[in-house]
Amino acid sequence: MSTTPAPAPLLIACALGIEHLALRAGERGGAGGPVTVLRTGMGPRAAERSVTRVLADPALAGAAVLATGFCAGLAPGMHPGDLVVAEETRDPRGSVSCVATELLVKELVRTVPGRTVHTGPVTGSDHVVRGHERSDLLATGAIAVDMESAATLLSAVRAGERPVAAVRVVVDAPEHELVRIGTVRGGISAFRVLRSVLPAFFEWHRSLLLPRR
Repeated sequence: MSTTPAPAPLLIACALGIEHLALRAGERGGAGGPVTVLRTGMGPRAAERSVTRVLADPALAGAAVLATGFCAGLAPGMHPGDLVVAEETRDPRGSVSCVATELLVKELVRTVPGRTVHTGPVTGSDHVVRGHERSDLLATGAIAVDMESAATLLSAVRAGERPVAAVRVVVDAPEHELVRIGTVRGGISAFRVLRSVLPAFFEWHRSLLLPRR
């Protein structure tokens, strides 16, 4: 007598308490398998430690990993509340290619209508990027920067073969630089968008579970 294999889990990783709050507030049913929302703590080292520790749990063997939260946009014309779908994440230790990014874009456009979705490389940093650093990173081809996505995905693929992705919400941009998240309109806009994106994440995850022809 055969048994149906358990659906692969999904690990959604974010860094900040306000990001975790947005994701928990937006949580709905309908995921393709078990979902864990992990708050890693701020910075690449915290992300690496947390993701490596959690993925050591046999219950998360083969889990798809999606890094999310806020980011700084690098390209002119970006606005708070815009979405960024990483085609790859980069940091000094290497790059990781993301999976099924076209589907993520399609689902985000459907889930959060009216929001601009940007695609391209997302680079990692160990500190908040400001001023001229933005243009320096843009010159490398990156369209956005955050402190955890690259470390999260690199740790995830080092822990075992699995699909990975990164989706970020722009909280500040070259023409809209913020001093502190949550204290101005841009931070509130980004929070609302992040609260709305989980259905798109669940559709991405569900698509990974479908039989390939």
